[in-house]
Amino acid sequence: MSILRDTWLIFRHNVRISLRQKAGIVFGVLQPLLYLVLFGPLFATIGTWETLIPGLLVQVGLLSAGMAGFGVVFDARSGVLERLRVTPAHRVALLLGRVLGSSVTLLIQSVMLIVVGYAFGMRAAVPGVLAGLVLMALLGVSLAALSNAIALTMNPDLFAPVMSTGIVPLVLLSGAFLPMSMAPGWLDALSRLTPFRYVLEALRELFAGHYSTWTVAVGVGVTLVLSVTCVVAGTRVFNRENA
Repeated sequence: MSILRDTWLIFRHNVRISLRQKAGIVFGVLQPLLYLVLFGPLFATIGTWETLIPGLLVQVGLLSAGMAGFGVVFDARSGVLERLRVTPAHRVALLLGRVLGSSVTLLIQSVMLIVVGYAFGMRAAVPGVLAGLVLMALLGVSLAALSNAIALTMNPDLFAPVMSTGIVPLVLLSGAFLPMSMAPGWLDALSRLTPFRYVLEALRELFAGHYSTWTVAVGVGVTLVLSVTCVVAGTRVFNRENA
């Protein structure tokens, strides 16, 4: 029970900080919003909003939760991380509280993106959108856990350039802007090596109102495996670095 209590306290603390920093939430989703506003009307002439918006959701997931490790970098530089090491709080709770807080931030940004998408003409069914948000929450947990683990093991000065550089090909290989079925064979095969393609394809199926398909099942399965793997890896790194 102490782990749950400590996780709740850390989670609540991080959510409060995030909600006070409203500009940070907006800037975290600004790039996908610009794609929606400036690229979306062009894409809509050859595709649908129900295809584009899920791609932008994956993009905001990688940009937001994928950069959650910035919090660890900041805490390490300001001495907060050092003080946490001597608290009685459970080490797992210190990570899970952060990760869940980052996932809430991602959900807020995802809702903002979806609302603007509806304003521009998206007609996705509400049950599919809600199911998609659950999938986004799981994706946020996995990306935030991985990002925190990387931040703990990497030179703080290298975290931003390395993560920013790595996110770009992951977004493109997921098929965020155009379905990878349109890509040449070698690029299509390369994209299948990344988990985000399967998450995105499941989101597109859900937004199209198709709930009981093999694509959705694979996407959910990949997301669950990714979440468990990243949380376990992140917990081990957090325990080792804060021993």
